[in-house]
Amino acid sequence: MSSPRPSKPRPAADTAVATGPFAPDWASLKANYVVPDWFRDAKFGIWAHWSAQSQPGAGDWYARNMYIQGDKQSDFHRANYGHPADVGFLDIENQWTADNWDPDALLDLYQAAGARYFVALANHHDNLDCYDSAWHGWNSVNIGPKRDIVGIWAQKARARGLKFGVSNHGAHAWHWYQTAYGYDPEGPRAGERYDAWRRTKADGIGTWWEGLDPKDLYTGPSMPMPDGITSIAEANAWHEANDLVWTEALPPNNPGYVTDWYRRCKDLIDSYQPDLIYFDNYDLPLGQAGLDIAAHFYNASMGWNGGQLQAVINTKELPVERQGAVVEDVERGFRAEIQAYPWQTDTCIGNWHYKRELFETKSYVSAAAVIHRLCDVVAKNGNLLLSVPIMGDGSIDSQERAIVEGVGDWNRRFGAAIFGSRPWRVAGEGPTQVNSGMFGEDKAKAFTAADIRFTTSGDALNALTLGAASGTLSLSSLAEGGPHGAGRVERVEVVGQDAPLDFTRDARGLHVRLPDGASHAYGVAITIKGPGLVD
Repeated sequence: MSSPRPSKPRPAADTAVATGPFAPDWASLKANYVVPDWFRDAKFGIWAHWSAQSQPGAGDWYARNMYIQGDKQSDFHRANYGHPADVGFLDIENQWTADNWDPDALLDLYQAAGARYFVALANHHDNLDCYDSAWHGWNSVNIGPKRDIVGIWAQKARARGLKFGVSNHGAHAWHWYQTAYGYDPEGPRAGERYDAWRRTKADGIGTWWEGLDPKDLYTGPSMPMPDGITSIAEANAWHEANDLVWTEALPPNNPGYVTDWYRRCKDLIDSYQPDLIYFDNYDLPLGQAGLDIAAHFYNASMGWNGGQLQAVINTKELPVERQGAVVEDVERGFRAEIQAYPWQTDTCIGNWHYKRELFETKSYVSAAAVIHRLCDVVAKNGNLLLSVPIMGDGSIDSQERAIVEGVGDWNRRFGAAIFGSRPWRVAGEGPTQVNSGMFGEDKAKAFTAADIRFTTSGDALNALTLGAASGTLSLSSLAEGGPHGAGRVERVEVVGQDAPLDFTRDARGLHVRLPDGASHAYGVAITIKGPGLVD
């Protein structure tokens, strides 16, 4: 059996940052960066958060949790694949063959739903590169699908006029994956280390992974669970205090990791020239290496685009002094008010990696909730990046398809109030308030038809209800003499229709009579025109 190796020749030691106005420091990034108009206009993207962790159909973080005795995913793995000392995630990655993947059909569906940009997962914490990687043999061209997943997504997305992004989660693999070096603290195989500890490059001779080193996949035992733990509770406490800590620090016992991450990320940028990179990090990944990558990406983007900067970087939890240097992302969360800088929230209709249980229990987020979230985010100067989980075979299930189609149905009727829009004087009105911050979805109350969000399209004001509306729609923010009501209302229409609507205006607000059938089940959008309504 021939030895797998990177399918394209390794480049010369090309680690230099591209030349241009951006230096690899926060001051330069902030001073020179302006969010490109394409991103501000796009408003809605769809994300294929898809890799080998979707193969078992048991949810996100499978490659970590399958090694934690007592965890639900570990129980699933043992029942369906075997003990993790014998069958590790290394083996699952090669079972991910994506036999039913039809990227053309999926992208057509996403574009019909209104997506203006598309993001593909390039690598996750399981450390497999889903592209033709020059520096990392554990990639989707060598094993599993035997295809350049990112490259195919990129070509087909751009053929449809979609902007193309990639997500990079690899900076955390060094601590996230340490469970693969652990062991069962209890039971008949207690103390027997899992496959990452046992397997070496020599063990691959004569197998499908001949020539590949498991250490390069599992990142090496930089902080393995120590010997002598004899209970699941004690093991869980150790993980919580050590390898599960979400740290942006450099790996203390793996000095080559940062160099490897930098080379792989630079190869990803140079090979696929993305418009957007989503980093699953607070600030930027891995200290100076992340700053080097940011400067390289910005400068390279200008080179690809005739001197025009078209690049977007997403990171999270930016301190105030760094806002504006990149586009901040709020994972599964909200902003309470309009933000000074464009931002993004990313969320998912299910689990980040496909979880069959959600289909069986009909537990996906509804299309209505997606639309309401889109309206709320856009009114506050943000974008919505929506993940639609893909099964291991490359397809989506029937419930997911219906949700995406429902989103498209609303966007075709009222998307003119979303795409290309800008915030108004106030984000909205109504009884349902959301708090700023990440991971706030589970605690948030559902929006209602009494919740209104505002956007502007040129010199017109749009009002969008976050639920089906009928009869008279009253907008208190447009009360005559009120703090936000400057300007004269001359005409009101349902978005996408030319017929004027009857309205009155007084000190309590603007009162618009909606015709029968004007509203979609998810809500209605109206356009309000007149001098001085938009600053």
